[in-house]
Amino acid sequence: MGKTSLLVALAAVVVLLGGCSSETKGEWKRAAMPDPASAQGEHTLSLWQGAWIAAMITGVIVWGLIFWACWHYRRRSESDIPVQTRYNLPIEIFYTIAPVLMVIVFFTHTVRTQDAILDEGKVDNTIEVVGQQWSWTFNYGMGERDGSADDDAADDEFPYSDYVYEAGTAERIPTLVLPINKTTRFNLHSPDVVHDFGVPAFLMKMDVIPGRVNHYAITPTRMGDFRGACYELCGVSHSRMLFNVKVVSEADYESYLQDLKSQGNEADKPLLGGAEADTQAGLNNDTEGVNK
Repeated sequence: MGKTSLLVALAAVVVLLGGCSSETKGEWKRAAMPDPASAQGEHTLSLWQGAWIAAMITGVIVWGLIFWACWHYRRRSESDIPVQTRYNLPIEIFYTIAPVLMVIVFFTHTVRTQDAILDEGKVDNTIEVVGQQWSWTFNYGMGERDGSADDDAADDEFPYSDYVYEAGTAERIPTLVLPINKTTRFNLHSPDVVHDFGVPAFLMKMDVIPGRVNHYAITPTRMGDFRGACYELCGVSHSRMLFNVKVVSEADYESYLQDLKSQGNEADKPLLGGAEADTQAGLNNDTEGVNK
């Protein structure tokens, strides 16, 4: 009866796995991590998968030792008393050293992944991102980029001489447009409280901190529409801090910037909130005093 039940269970597992779609199989392979749509996200996925493999191996070893001990030292009769062991020096040394070695390995791989993700390499484009209560403003540079202006992201020097912008409101979700296969650096600004800028499909996010300009770069590898959000509780309307992401060809990206310019969303410098933080910078065409 036991063998029959086992065969039935195995057959059910085979049928269930056979009915999985390619998308579901991909989710199993990625251990429920989103399919990365950026070059940087591939590093995060590799770390995630490696951590799960290491955890499963550790679990199998621990479970195996537990079951082996339960079986080997089981009580065989009513009068049987197991050997009473106060301590076992080799085992105690092992379960002290082994976890330390595991932490060192995890830490090493985490640092390597972090370094790979934060290595911006050759940057093709810079966007000044503003997170403010409670929406986002995206400042796109026009013309030739001066990369040296990004050496100190907190100064008053910017990589472009002209900017166009897209600003969201509590009623309208803004869209961030990115060119495919181009490395875009995000300079993250906040005029009010701590926010967090992230896109799940890119497997990357970072805090947006007042008085400090954090930055990271993303290289989209797949065209399409994605979703982004604020991942730091930033106030009563935090849930409204959403934005759309559209990855397009380089030609469509340039066309989008020209469309923003023709709509009048143009400024000499990026709109960073400042004096207009309470009214969401970029909601009108008067940019005077925006960067004070």
